Amino acid sequence: MTEAPQILLNHQLKKLKLPTFLREYDKQARLCAAEGRDHVQFLARLVELELIDRERRMVERRIKAARFPATKSLDSFDFTAIPPLNKMQVLELARCEWIDRCENVIALGPSGTGKTHIALGLGLAACQKGLTVRFTTAAAVVHELMEARDERLLLRLQKQLVKQKLLIIDKLGFVPLSKTGAELLFELTSQRYERGSILITSNLPFDEWTETFGSERLTGALLDRLTHHVSILEMSGDSYRLAQSRAKQFKENS
Repeated sequence: MTEAPQILLNHQLKKLKLPTFLREYDKQARLCAAEGRDHVQFLARLVELELIDRERRMVERRIKAARFPATKSLDSFDFTAIPPLNKMQVLELARCEWIDRCENVIALGPSGTGKTHIALGLGLAACQKGLTVRFTTAAAVVHELMEARDERLLLRLQKQLVKQKLLIIDKLGFVPLSKTGAELLFELTSQRYERGSILITSNLPFDEWTETFGSERLTGALLDRLTHHVSILEMSGDSYRLAQSRAKQFKENS
């Protein structure tokens, strides 16, 4: 009969969805008894462990939902490799207050200068702050929008993309967009204007964005919205990836 209360407790903790409580209570009871802690301290310790574990699981779910191609933090970025990039500005952005204000970030620079790494790092920071994030490339999101339009699911997809606190659009400018694709991307950015933040990386300076969108009028209207509340990250210089490869090769050969 002594097992009955424990079986019931285990069942109730599972029903209440308290997995850390269930896993830890026996161990913590013995530890607290050995340390002379009372029942309040025992419960406080269990609640703290449950909350810590719950937050970790929530962060993991947000990271998974963001669809990052890789998980990269700003801690692993070598700021010395890209001197024009303002490290303090990036670290300030990692606090995510700009997302609360529905502002934007645009990272500009040639291929290989670490723009995607910075975007991933800021996206990860946002997930850790409890914010919803969606990562995509310009080509992928345009393809997704066009496919949804053809299947009469465009409104649903737009709502999903607009409700994200941060939308990251990587590699804008690598592939010219069709007239329809450019219009759909413009519509998405307009829907998010002052309602949600956008982080864009591009290998093209602003005066060459018309090559991607194919219309000066559309490009001008897009830039007007994106740059109304914006932080611009200048990432010109030698290839960050090439510098990393050289450093790795040097390390291996030394």
